Amino acid sequence: MDLQQRINAFVKLGEFIEQFSTEGFKINENISTNILFFDGFKHQIKLAHEHNGWFTKENISFSLSGWSKSLRKNNIEQWLDKYDFNNISSKKVAIIMAGNIPLVGFHDFLSVLITGHEVIVKQSSNDKHLLPYLAKYLEHLEPGFKGRITFTEEKLSEFDAVIATGSDNTARYFEHYFKGKASIIRKNRNSVAVLTGEETDEELKALSEDIFRYYGLGCRNVSKLFVPKDYEFGAFFNGVYEWHPIIHQNKYANNYDYNKAVYLMSEFDLLENGFLMIKEDASYGSPIATLFYEYYNDRDELKSLLEANKDKIQCVVSKGVTADSVAFGQTQHPHLWDYADNVDTIAFLLKI
Repeated sequence: MDLQQRINAFVKLGEFIEQFSTEGFKINENISTNILFFDGFKHQIKLAHEHNGWFTKENISFSLSGWSKSLRKNNIEQWLDKYDFNNISSKKVAIIMAGNIPLVGFHDFLSVLITGHEVIVKQSSNDKHLLPYLAKYLEHLEPGFKGRITFTEEKLSEFDAVIATGSDNTARYFEHYFKGKASIIRKNRNSVAVLTGEETDEELKALSEDIFRYYGLGCRNVSKLFVPKDYEFGAFFNGVYEWHPIIHQNKYANNYDYNKAVYLMSEFDLLENGFLMIKEDASYGSPIATLFYEYYNDRDELKSLLEANKDKIQCVVSKGVTADSVAFGQTQHPHLWDYADNVDTIAFLLKI
């Protein structure tokens, strides 16, 4: 396969998954492969939810909708335009995937295959139904992918490079185990929002999407607020109120009740509204149903703090407080070139 053949295959994959959007599952009669794959993928979505209660139909569809837009031809070509794909020597690249949100490892999967390498995928047990089915669909679209995609639950062996995502603890294991191999190893990261007190109701409403989508389990979910001294949280609570039905999800409600009990027994000061607790805390990674906050006095000091802690932060949501700020409501809509941990995966894959 040449690069254009690989691009064309992923574009067609995007057209297939576009049928499973947040607006409902609707068959596109122009996709001839539906007779073989449409009902099967619906079943995989059902299995994914039954296996992992966090993977609701809504959240899976949200992920698929995002990927269907990213896989449009103009987006892929814009993403790859700056790279030189000449003289690529195909290697075997292992990917160890996280399982916190649906298809969280798809960008690495796409990157390895689009650069012409073979991929060996070791999935999280939390997210093991969707990607293998999409890989089969990809092989059906472009037979050149056959034999170049492997899924394994065994110990990884016979590979040339690795992309591994995990916790800070597992990252230390990865760094030791994969020493001597070309690698990208990702650790825990969380996202933050900087508020000034001048946000509109619409901006705070948009921020709620950054907080609650995927129940806050993604690294791009906002888990901490930076607010000015004497900030009044009333406007914030009003802005996020439309997400109050989230408390009716049993797994979320159980976490809310548990964490609230722990905080109360520890006599921590809390603000809460029945479905979200906010707690003053210097940490970046907050538990489910909890948002940490920290006061700041000066924006320049805050910028210095964010820079000093950049290895802990995936995104900063703000109105231009930092040069690379993400707009309110946009953390879960990254471009293909918005690389996790700001590590250019394509550049890495082109030089191994």
